[in-house]
Amino acid sequence: SAALDVELSDDSFPPEDFGIVSGMLNVKWDRIAPASNVSHTVVLRPLKAGYFNFTSATITYLAQEGAQVVLDWAAFGVMTLPSIGIPLLLWYSSKRKYDTPKSKKN
Repeated sequence: SAALDVELSDDSFPPEDFGIVSGMLNVKWDRIAPASNVSHTVVLRPLKAGYFNFTSATITYLAQEGAQVVLDWAAFGVMTLPSIGIPLLLWYSSKRKYDTPKSKKN
């Protein structure tokens, strides 16, 4: 399946040490089709001499449409359980306590 909401972020080049000649360090694609390639190029100019440690760019994406929405709703459901469940348990306990008919003694 296609990769959706693909985001590339490269934060390994500090702006005080490198100037961007062309390209962008953070880009986004809405959809990348299966078995296809996307190329992205950034040209930087060093602003001072020295040794630098570079890391890879970070890429995030959704594997299927609505994957993030399902996760959001699941988290919402888990977070609302205490606010609904506790009053429900209290109500049920009270109902069970006061709803039982008392037997009459003659």
